[in-house]
Amino acid sequence: MPRRAPAGPGQESVWNYPRPPRVEPTKALVSIELCGRVITSTRAALRVLETSHPPVFYVPAAGTDMRDLVASSRSTFCEFKGHARYYDAPGRPSGEEVVAQAGDFYGGWITAAVTGPFKGAPGTSGW
Repeated sequence: MPRRAPAGPGQESVWNYPRPPRVEPTKALVSIELCGRVITSTRAALRVLETSHPPVFYVPAAGTDMRDLVASSRSTFCEFKGHARYYDAPGRPSGEEVVAQAGDFYGGWITAAVTGPFKGAPGTSGW
C-alpha cells in the first residue's frame, strides 16, 4: 500500500474518498475554455469521488458548445457509475494546469485541490 501524502490547507486526500464511489452534485464553478473560448460554464456539474482516484467531473451536455468537440469511438462501463461516452477536444485548454490520471481506464483530473498518491499508474492495480 502506498504512503499517503498529507493534505494541505484547502486540499482533500483522495484516500478519504469512499469505495464504492460516491457521485455528488457540486456548486463549484466548472468552466472549460478551449482555444480562448468558453465551451461550458456551470455550477451543475457532478463530481465522482472514489478512494485513491482524483475527482472526475461530469458537466451537463445541455449548455455545452459542442462545435469543437469530436465524438470518440471510446466508451466505458462502470458497475457504479454506468455508461460513459467521450469527446476529444482539438486545441489546448487554458486555465489551471491539470494532470490527467495515469492509465487508460480512469478519467480523473489532478489539480492543486487534491493529494495522492493516485491509482492508475503501472503497479497500482492492486490498491
